[in-house]
Amino acid sequence: MANIISDETIEYVGILAKLELSAEEKERAKKDMGEMLDYIDKLNELDVSGVEPMSHVFPVSNVFREDIPSDTDGSSMTLSNAPLKRNGGFEVPKTIV
Repeated sequence: MANIISDETIEYVGILAKLELSAEEKERAKKDMGEMLDYIDKLNELDVSGVEPMSHVFPVSNVFREDIPSDTDGSSMTLSNAPLKRNGGFEVPKTIV
């Protein structure tokens, strides 16, 4: 089954991709796109009944912890090892003269 790609389609794809194609490049692109669509048509002929749809080849599971809201922001624990504290934050030496 041969897919025919029009000149307008090639022009449109060129505009979307911001490409300036010569006449030879346009003809080559038409041929390449036709071959790709023929291949997709061939893939559509495969019998995939009984094949479970998947989004990844390997199983994917969430490895993150559950997001549990709490009333604290953790600042007291963060500041517990600070050598100097002031107004709920780290106190550091002045660096601008």
